[in-house]
Amino acid sequence: MSHVTEVCIVAKDDADLPGDLYAYETAYRALATYDADYPWANALAVETVSLGTAVSLLNDLDWYLARVARDAFVRDPSVSEREWLSRPLARELRDGEGDPDERVNRLKVYGVADGRLVDPTMVLRGDAQEGQYDRSEYDESVVVRVTREEFH
Repeated sequence: MSHVTEVCIVAKDDADLPGDLYAYETAYRALATYDADYPWANALAVETVSLGTAVSLLNDLDWYLARVARDAFVRDPSVSEREWLSRPLARELRDGEGDPDERVNRLKVYGVADGRLVDPTMVLRGDAQEGQYDRSEYDESVVVRVTREEFH
C-alpha cells in the first residue's frame, strides 16, 4: 500500500519522455528533485508528498505539458490506491470543491498494449465502488476519474 501521491505524465504519440520534457530547462529543474519512474513506455511518473504538491507540480509544468503530453493525472491514496484522478478533478479535490465519493463516477479508461497507455475510452460507473474495467482487447486497464466537464 502506497502512502504517497503520484503524478503521471503521458507522452503525445510523437513525443519522447523524459527527453522532450527535460529539454526545457525550467521543466527539468521542476522535476529534478523527484525520482522519475516509467510505469508505461509512454509515461513518466513521480511521487510527491501530497495532492496539493502534485497539482502544483502539474501547474508549474503546464506550458511544457501542452507541448509534449497527451494527458497528466494524479493518484492520491486518500482517494484511491488504484484509480487515478484527472488534473481538473485533482485540482477540485485539493480546493475542497469536489467529492471523491461522488455516487456516479465518470471515468477515462486506458488500455495497456505493448507496455504503452493507449486508446482512452469514457465509461460511466453508476456507484462509487471501485471495480475492474477490463478492456479485453488489452493486456490491462488504467482507470482515471474525470470531472463532469471532461466527460464526453
